[in-house]
Amino acid sequence: MTAKTLYIIRHAKAEPPTWDKRDFDRNIITKGIQRATEIAAHLKTLLSINENTAVYSSSANRAIQTAEIFCKTLSFPIEDIQQTREIYEAQHLDILRVINQTADHVDTLFVFGHNPGLSNLTNYICDSYIDLKTSHVAVIKLEEGIDFASLSGSTGALLQIIQEQ
Repeated sequence: MTAKTLYIIRHAKAEPPTWDKRDFDRNIITKGIQRATEIAAHLKTLLSINENTAVYSSSANRAIQTAEIFCKTLSFPIEDIQQTREIYEAQHLDILRVINQTADHVDTLFVFGHNPGLSNLTNYICDSYIDLKTSHVAVIKLEEGIDFASLSGSTGALLQIIQEQ
């Protein structure tokens, strides 16, 4: 079995919450676009995308906008982003259930979403304590013999957090 890698990415910096707009509809701001673009460019130097790559994103505006920035930079087809509301405002085990449905052939998986769920998921999988900031990427290598369907607590190693340079 090929080693599997999971990239957990928190959405880019977004508009502050207001009474005029639903949280789900908040967009990323210029600072968020810039940071996401820089981090995605750095990530591109570390990996290559192929037919064994998949992308899941919360369907909230700020998450899908972030996913689109990363995917354009990484040359992953935007139309292949799998959007799901199940990641929005989700607890870590709910996000893990989405990941557990990943096809067997996938070796590299990107998940775009929100805190605290993503940080808690990273900590659960890796026995770590991190708090992902906006646009930051947790790079997780799954233990030998573990695929995305069997991923659970303490079955991954946190290789690094990719953040702005």
